[in-house]
Amino acid sequence: VPPVSAAPAGTAFLAGDLLEHYSTEPACKHLKPYVPIIQNSPVYPVVLDTNDTVLSLPPIINGDHSKITLDTKNVFIECTATDLTKANIVLDTMVTMFSEYCATPFSVEPVEVNFVDTEGTVTKSYVTPVMAVRKERAPVKLVNSLIGINITAERMVELCNKIQLGPACVVNEGTELEVSVPPTRSDILHAVDICEDVGIAYGYNNIVKRVPKTCTVGGEQPLNHLGDLLREEIGRAGYIEVLTHGLCSTRDNFTALRTPVNLAHAVTLSNPANVEYQVVRTTLLPGLLKTLQHNKGTSFTSGFKLFEISDVVVQDSEYVMTETIVGCKNIRRLCATYAGPTSGFEIIHGLVDRIMTLCEVAPEPEYVANSGKGDEEKFRVSREGWFYTIQALDENDAKARTYFPGRAAQVFLSKPSTGGLGNRVSIGTFGILHPEVLQNFDIQYPSSSVELNLEALL
Repeated sequence: VPPVSAAPAGTAFLAGDLLEHYSTEPACKHLKPYVPIIQNSPVYPVVLDTNDTVLSLPPIINGDHSKITLDTKNVFIECTATDLTKANIVLDTMVTMFSEYCATPFSVEPVEVNFVDTEGTVTKSYVTPVMAVRKERAPVKLVNSLIGINITAERMVELCNKIQLGPACVVNEGTELEVSVPPTRSDILHAVDICEDVGIAYGYNNIVKRVPKTCTVGGEQPLNHLGDLLREEIGRAGYIEVLTHGLCSTRDNFTALRTPVNLAHAVTLSNPANVEYQVVRTTLLPGLLKTLQHNKGTSFTSGFKLFEISDVVVQDSEYVMTETIVGCKNIRRLCATYAGPTSGFEIIHGLVDRIMTLCEVAPEPEYVANSGKGDEEKFRVSREGWFYTIQALDENDAKARTYFPGRAAQVFLSKPSTGGLGNRVSIGTFGILHPEVLQNFDIQYPSSSVELNLEALL
């Protein structure tokens, strides 16, 4: 195909040079977003008249030669899109709107579109605009149920004829409503769209409000309620809540935390959009550390406290949801970090004790004796049979690599469902973060963190 010349502002260009002009010229910045659509194509679409004068270079620009004026009598409507179905929808809509003002109202002259091969042979052709009218159905019971009314099928037919869905009729022995969808109603895709239009024609203000026949009492899920209560208390302790992405890179989730890459434990994406969305997080810590990383301009003089209460996802071949094994499960966790002039281990340790106090979990007697607490423990409000203790984190534990050696602890919980005092289960860890972890996230201050499983505290 030979190059096509066009003349913006009286200057002649070859087609390739013209697109480069539209991409770089400041005066043409409103056209720049459309240039990439055809810029790398071996051929460019051009609309010519019988004298080979350029009328349009779709989808970039129309020519001055064919500009519409107040004296124009014949209008040629050309619609350009990267999707043929959408192009036909837009064309039908434009033609039906313009046809109202024709010399013969609501008339249109069709155009035959021919597809030709390199030898000029017509391989396919069709007539535009399509102006298709189709039939759609909706059950009468569904219409009444969704809207909350009780009208006859004949009344529905009257309403559909009012809102451009006619002629409508009742079929299948009066159980279904059949409507005619004109070219102007491309928004009608499903039976619920018919229900919506019937509701609009009926009038929302005419729908009588009724008390539901079911007797139910709504309320928060216990886990969500616990999380909301803890958010308020941790916020009062000076921590700022953040909400981070549920997806992260394999590096952030494992390597940057100095833990072994265990993709058998994490849910991975088969076709991630980019490297930042490779796995569903199995820990909340990377999100908080990246928040610290992107707020290096903030003053750390008095310490920078962050926390998040959210879900992590781990693989679980036995977890059942609605009688179906889904292969993974969500776990609600709490994670908090402190970064400042000092490591803040004692601050994070204090937060752990505060959370346990709020959850009405008492410390084990040995832990109380070691902490130097006195008679105040007699007045602690706690659930019967619920105890916690803190012990040094085993250096052979995979999580220990995230923390500074000898500066990490593990939180153990005993409760009636685990067998009572002495039958402990681990619900989380806390400690001073390893310098390599801080370096991986470009954090310049010593930091400590804690991560707890909130579901175990219910």
